[in-house]
Order: sequence, then structure tokens, then C-alpha cells
Amino acid sequence: MNGVHDMGGMQGYGPVPIEIDEPVWHSDWERKTWALRMAMGAHGKWNIDMARHANEKLPPEQLLSFSYYERWITSLADMMVDAELVTLDEIAAGHAAPGTIKNPSPPSADQLMKGRASGRQSRRDIDAAPKFSVGDAVRTNCNSPKGHTRLPAYARGRVGKIIIHHGAHVFPDSSAHGGGDAAQHLYAVRIAANELWGVNGRAKDSVILDLSESYLEHA
Repeated sequence: MNGVHDMGGMQGYGPVPIEIDEPVWHSDWERKTWALRMAMGAHGKWNIDMARHANEKLPPEQLLSFSYYERWITSLADMMVDAELVTLDEIAAGHAAPGTIKNPSPPSADQLMKGRASGRQSRRDIDAAPKFSVGDAVRTNCNSPKGHTRLPAYARGRVGKIIIHHGAHVFPDSSAHGGGDAAQHLYAVRIAANELWGVNGRAKDSVILDLSESYLEHA
């Protein structure tokens, strides 16, 4: 998806602030936001790709002005409404509507932490053989997707080299829109900085991106 969230290589936003000894959370509401995201995800109504896409769909003025956890809590509310877990009126009121039937089995803290530790594996077994091998020179596509993608705009139409074959994994572009796993092979591709940014990229620097097979062609 093309949007203001895809800021790789963009200029004009000033220096990146670095906070020495930055705490995990700056306030209690950020801690609660993290907990809510984990707890609501246990309902299984969305996956990580859907959650990422929910952030991308925030209006530009919100995405640029909100803090990290403001984006999290806003996109969480959007997903909960879309999944019909809550209504806009309930969010505005700050409590469930009268007569609402509560979930009889919310996840416990132990269940959430166990799930957090194990994670949700994206690797899949598929019959298709990989099209590329380690050492192959590849070019990324120049598509301008309407939906979610893990190929950033700054890296489209660029030449790189495959350095790792990760096996087959869920294809985020499908998963983010409820289209199923659509698993395909995944590769780590090293692209030189001066291939990405011309004379502004230092000759010895490079960027490594994990890219799905359909993003690539032989160079």
C-alpha cells in the first residue's frame, strides 16, 4: 500500500530523536494499550498482517502526529469495530452497552504470556520449488499495490543479491486482507545503498530485506 507510513529514504522530517535510557513505556496508558492489543488478538479475529495494515490505513494527519502507542490504540479500535467485537458508540462511551453479553472465557494472563512466548509461526510447507538460489542477482518489481505489501517503495525496481533462502512463508499481501496464507518462498535480499539512493548512498553500506518470491525476478 502506498502511503505516508512508507517513509524509507524520505527527507524533510528532521533528525530522529534518540532518548537515552528510554523506558519501555512512558506512561501507564501505554502499558495498558500493549496489554489490550495482546488480549484482543487472542480472539483470533485478525492476524499480524491485518494489524500492520490497520496502522497503514490511519489518515496521514493521524499517522504523522500520533505517538507509537496512539497509533496502536487507534488501529486496535478500528479492528475491534470491523470485527464486531465492539461498536463505535461503546468506544465513545468508554463501556459496553447495557445488556451486552460478555465473553465467557477471556484469556488469562498466563495464556497470553505463553502465546506471546511461542508466537505464531509463519513458515509453511509447499510443493513449489524455489525459483531463486543464494547468490542469484534479482530485481524487485515496480508494482504500486492498493493493499498491504512488505516491499517498501524505496526498494522497488532495484537490483540486489539473494543471501538467504528462508523457506516458504505466509504471503503478507494476501494474509492482510483475509485471503489466506498463499504461502510462497521468502528470501533475504541485500541491496547496495548506492543502488537505492544513488550518490547519497555510501558505497560500503547495504540494506537487507526479507522479500517474497513474487516481488522478484532474475536480474
